[in-house]
Amino acid sequence: MDWRCPSVNQLTIRAHPDGLVILALSVLLLGDCREGWIIMPRGRVEIPQNIPVLIVGGGPVGLTASILLSRHGVRSLLAERHPGTAVHPKARAINARSMEMYRQLGVEAAIRKAGLGPEHTGLVVWTRSLAGEEIERRVPWRAGPESLAVSPVRNCLCAQDDLEPVLRAFAEQQGPGELRFSTEVGAFLEDDGGVVATLTDRVHGGESRVRAQYVIAADGAQSGIRRRLGVDMIGHERVYESVNILLNADLRPWTEHRPAALYFVEHPQIKATFLTINARDRWGFLVNSLSDYGYTASSFTPQRSLELVRLAAGVPDLAVKILGIAPWTASAHVAERYDHGRIFLAGDAAHEMPPTGGFGLNTGVQDVHNLAWKLSAVLRGAAGPALLSTYHDERQPVGRAITEQSLNNSQSMGRIGGRGSGTAIARPEYLNEQGMIFGATYTSSAVVPDGTPQSALANPVTDYFPSARPGARAPHVWLECDGARISTIDLGGFVILAGRRGTAWVGAARQLASDMGLTLGAHTIGDGDIENADGQWHAVYGVDEDGAVLVRPDGYVGWRSPSLTRDPAATLRGALIAILARP
Repeated sequence: MDWRCPSVNQLTIRAHPDGLVILALSVLLLGDCREGWIIMPRGRVEIPQNIPVLIVGGGPVGLTASILLSRHGVRSLLAERHPGTAVHPKARAINARSMEMYRQLGVEAAIRKAGLGPEHTGLVVWTRSLAGEEIERRVPWRAGPESLAVSPVRNCLCAQDDLEPVLRAFAEQQGPGELRFSTEVGAFLEDDGGVVATLTDRVHGGESRVRAQYVIAADGAQSGIRRRLGVDMIGHERVYESVNILLNADLRPWTEHRPAALYFVEHPQIKATFLTINARDRWGFLVNSLSDYGYTASSFTPQRSLELVRLAAGVPDLAVKILGIAPWTASAHVAERYDHGRIFLAGDAAHEMPPTGGFGLNTGVQDVHNLAWKLSAVLRGAAGPALLSTYHDERQPVGRAITEQSLNNSQSMGRIGGRGSGTAIARPEYLNEQGMIFGATYTSSAVVPDGTPQSALANPVTDYFPSARPGARAPHVWLECDGARISTIDLGGFVILAGRRGTAWVGAARQLASDMGLTLGAHTIGDGDIENADGQWHAVYGVDEDGAVLVRPDGYVGWRSPSLTRDPAATLRGALIAILARP
């Protein structure tokens, strides 16, 4: 027989006439590849390739997961069934919280280069037709100057078919992550030690097997992994039907004087949206609430699509080239569990939400931002396996809240049975959801409470109050390091931030990092290490000059002590043991 193993090119073993060792074979296939002899019949046996993390799906969520794991030094294999990255714009909005993450990863500038500058997308406009009466225009909070008070970065508009090549190139450069396109994940078997999955090469038709310690299922709204696991969805399925049309047309005569990310058309015969892609001749065209206007997905032939684009534009002879037509159905539901043993759902596999507000992609990439550092800590032995259960505890409530608000946006805009309600202008919260973008708060065993109450907000969707209360995003404050202006957001990784008289915390952190096998940064703010440039750090972070906070690798506060304790080393050790689920 031929025995293929990652560490041995080929080993030939002669069949023994006296017996078969079938049990030994089954154990070997599920375990690590080790030296030894097996008596078996002639035939080919493939020993699964061993990898720490298998990522299923190569969209923005899967590609971001690969980048994050590589940055943590974790080897991964990404399998994507399509031959390449997206060919349709799909999602476009990347909010500032996601851009903070990409800033830390070093890919922010490349994404902005591939996307549109803010000068092209400062408005949201409602019209009867693009060339007709303007009903209303708004400047979203996300596009306004006030957004820079809470983050060092702005949001970005980058269509998914422009974004994915950037992420793919960056993921391929990183290492030790590996990407395989035209590769479909089929059957899988989970046991106490890992998951064995079958991979099919869709070009050459060959099969191989991999054994992963953990799996991230980022395989989209129709997730095959989720369906095979039998995970139930909570919420509303198929709330309305839509069609995305990609087109070439020069719309600048009706858009250049009012540059907007979205042009909503409230026409008696159609509810549609022009979506800015390059602000010149490449546009998305979204038709909503099909059944309300007597349409079905099959109605959208290239000729009918062209006619509807001209109708919504209000220009009967508009030169239009239809590039693609993609029907889809909006749902508003969330997986009952984000984790299933060693398998974790992320992105659309975990939550489907209407696109009103642009939260789908952002919620997905922030899922894996939460998960990647936890997988890394467990795989390195720095954390106990129980840390991984906090992924569901933290992200599923966030997913449910965002899905609910996205559905509320859709309802306010008349996308659900809206034809009879007249002109449907979005509720005031729409695109002003700074509370949802920055104010999500985690409650789990990976957060050590400090006994302070959560801030009461009049509207948690729109209102955001910067706070370093454990479980909150570590707020943005401008600092200075070696003469350069930096943000607290730039101090990534596990990091202790202490006041200028908090050197005892820094010393304790460095000793604990050595003792516990952690990569743990430590800085004093205002004592020559990093300067408190605007004098705001202590007030915003809620600590005295001898207090400290611990910020997790995903940018959330895990622990805080407003002042120095009697034994800072013991205090900090207790916090780290709790957060990392260490015995």
